[in-house]
Amino acid sequence: MNRIRLLAIGSMLLIAPAMLAQQTAPTGGPAKGAAQGVVLPDVGDQLKVLTQKLDLSVDQQPKVKTILQELHDASLKLMQDESMSKDELLSKVRPLRMNADKKIREILSDDQKKKLDLYLQGPHSEMHGNLSGATPPATGKPKP
Repeated sequence: MNRIRLLAIGSMLLIAPAMLAQQTAPTGGPAKGAAQGVVLPDVGDQLKVLTQKLDLSVDQQPKVKTILQELHDASLKLMQDESMSKDELLSKVRPLRMNADKKIREILSDDQKKKLDLYLQGPHSEMHGNLSGATPPATGKPKP
């Protein structure tokens, strides 16, 4: 009987620290606002996608990169406001995206504008990261 008690107490002593660690809230963790868990895509990655999808010329690429960088910086600034809900954040980011889209279209040829329209009709999370307001796509391979 004493062995069973000793084993039970020993097991509890081994498990207790792990249980306490799970219950303790992190003190220096991420912000509790809308930006928690939000990932903004890298400007270089966005430029690569647009260069590939739209066949951007060498002259167009730095212009588009500047627009994308401005959008990234403005979005990042908004995300730093921890008091905003995700809906509020999205409502402020969408006009920024529309403005960037307008500026990019001024640089594009008519053919490239058509390619952009086709690209934007489908899912394009590589351009928005996970700050799109949409449900993130499932990862992994579909089951047969």
